[in-house]
Amino acid sequence: MTANATRVLVLNSGSSSVKYQLLDMAKAADGGSAAGVRLAAGLVERIGETTSRLAHTPLAAGGGTRETTGPIADHDAALKAVAGELAADGLGLDSPELAAIGHRVVHGGLKFTAPTVIDDVVLKEIERLVPVAPLHNPANITGIRTARALRPDLPQVAVFDTAFHTTMPEHAARYAIDVATADAHRIRRYGFHGTSHDYVSRRTAELLGKAPEEVNVIVLHLGNGASASAVRGGRCVDTSMGLTPLEGLVMGTRSGDVDPAVTFHLERVAGMATDEIDELLNKKSGLLGLCGDNDMREIRRRIDEGDERAALAFDIYIHRLKKYIGAYTAVLGKVDAVAFTAGVGENAAPVRAAAIDGLEELGMAVDASLNAVRSGEPRLISPAYARVAVAVVPTDEELEIARQTYALVTA
Repeated sequence: MTANATRVLVLNSGSSSVKYQLLDMAKAADGGSAAGVRLAAGLVERIGETTSRLAHTPLAAGGGTRETTGPIADHDAALKAVAGELAADGLGLDSPELAAIGHRVVHGGLKFTAPTVIDDVVLKEIERLVPVAPLHNPANITGIRTARALRPDLPQVAVFDTAFHTTMPEHAARYAIDVATADAHRIRRYGFHGTSHDYVSRRTAELLGKAPEEVNVIVLHLGNGASASAVRGGRCVDTSMGLTPLEGLVMGTRSGDVDPAVTFHLERVAGMATDEIDELLNKKSGLLGLCGDNDMREIRRRIDEGDERAALAFDIYIHRLKKYIGAYTAVLGKVDAVAFTAGVGENAAPVRAAAIDGLEELGMAVDASLNAVRSGEPRLISPAYARVAVAVVPTDEELEIARQTYALVTA
């Protein structure tokens, strides 16, 4: 790697899509920990279809988004198309300034607790974890293989969604089932969205003017997928998602916590097959199942028009959120901040207000005027008298992946 190799390409490969960003890690985006300037970003979607689409934005040049449509057969063709777009902006994958490619990998099990340079052994281990992440790891693996083929000489780094949560103590990570059965089938609580929880908890400490080791933070990552974490001194001690991303909060299409016997009941009484129950709980439940919408903006619009079904869905969503805030306050003992992040957490002021409403005895409150402000910057929305800071901290998983990747290859 040359001395001027300061760029990192971040790839997030889905089953039929590739999201990407190219960042220069030698430059500072702001005065805080978020060093790294975006040079380009884009998305390839509907891979394998005749209606494939590539949207590419050369951010460094200040140019507009370029879109191309037409068949893109597979991930190899998709990455080659991305490479072509980057090359058109003078940012090609053959550039000596490219230091590494960082890959988002959803599941790292217990083996991968930190960003890891990918070799054949590491790739086989990621493959071994496919049974516990069948929807995500195969797509991540495809992206890794394709990128390695394109640039076999370049360090490829895996950054795992589960890694931040591997610091959970056993009493938080274990389910109360037969230990031999659990160990034989790797059944335990792994947690997800870890890259976001790591980034947001650190940025929240920064917002308070403290080191991560000095603060306890409850992070609420609220998007279509949603998760909560309890972070003590920069280390996760509990999180709401478990063996899979289904456990925990009410989400856009996922149920979150349910009595496990619901699945047996649906099988015995409704005659539903395992795959049908899986689809119900993951894709037809949550807000969508409760009211027919999984977009919080639409739900709030319906509530304003007097829609009782939407109002009930919102109340169920908030009730679950409050339960986790209360539970993690008990787990941490002392809470310095509650941080809202991701699409809903960053943009839905009514959600933030409702989630904190009534928690004054826990030292939490929201200032209505501060909460109403829309901004892309980290900010406090709690009144000065509140014992616990309530913050809105925009997440940046791509930047965090780039940061971890660059730190590893330049160590």
